[in-house]
Amino acid sequence: MFDWNDLRYFLAVAKHGSTLAAGRALKLSQSTVQRRLSVLERKIGRKLVRRHPTGYRLTEFGEEMLPYVDRVAQAVLAVEQRLDEAKRDAVGVIRLTCPEPLVYRITQSALLDRFHARYPGLRIEFVMSDKYLDLMKGEADVALRSGDTDDAELVGRKIADSLWAVYASRKYIEQHGAPERVEDLNRHLLVGFDETMANHRAAKWLQQVAPNAQIVARNNSVLGLVYAVKSGVGLAPLPTALGDAEQDLVRVLGPIPELARIWRLLTHPDLRRTPRVSAFFDFMTEEIEALRPILTG
Repeated sequence: MFDWNDLRYFLAVAKHGSTLAAGRALKLSQSTVQRRLSVLERKIGRKLVRRHPTGYRLTEFGEEMLPYVDRVAQAVLAVEQRLDEAKRDAVGVIRLTCPEPLVYRITQSALLDRFHARYPGLRIEFVMSDKYLDLMKGEADVALRSGDTDDAELVGRKIADSLWAVYASRKYIEQHGAPERVEDLNRHLLVGFDETMANHRAAKWLQQVAPNAQIVARNNSVLGLVYAVKSGVGLAPLPTALGDAEQDLVRVLGPIPELARIWRLLTHPDLRRTPRVSAFFDFMTEEIEALRPILTG
């Protein structure tokens, strides 16, 4: 089968009467137009144009095919116009749930400026939570989520890797030293999650590798862990994107393979087909290279 895109070269030559003029109209070289037209004719198995001293003229077969090809071109134009309309239809609010520290990193980048420039009718509303909100119940529209998800009803894609390491403040290291191995954590003061975050993988990992360590502070958010570790009271596993960004913190262990997960962009399948969520997904997919350092550090 021939490439539908090659039909536009035939139409341009039919309209302008020469490959030179067609190339100018298409903003391509004359040789490109000639080559693609020849490819089209070869795939069809019939000549569409013949060269004359004054330019190109359609063959009898070319004249016969012209109205059909023109209708294809009109259909393609209609599709492009509908896509433009869909962009204009993309209006409203997208409720994006993600951990609180991520909101700061996203808003400090130029990511949202580029999104709003492309879709001025859309607005992002952050729903900040370290817990997994229920998208099936409508608690948010889209989730930036790291870790395991057991909700097979959601759809999405991988955005980046989620890496964790153990951090300490310089003050803590001066007073207590730094662990050299994971097994040393049992002899250090630790900062952990409270009971509301008991199922978090970092909480489970600490309980497994340092069951006898003294927990000197507990918190219900990752940002709370960061502040506690910065105060010097103890060590804690933190996302590398946050820990490495703090000048007062030192990565003492890791990254920890057992804590590595992936960041996903997730939504309900019904919402994925709406103009506003579809626009957001498509944009984030295009911006993966800019988004990765925000998520991973």
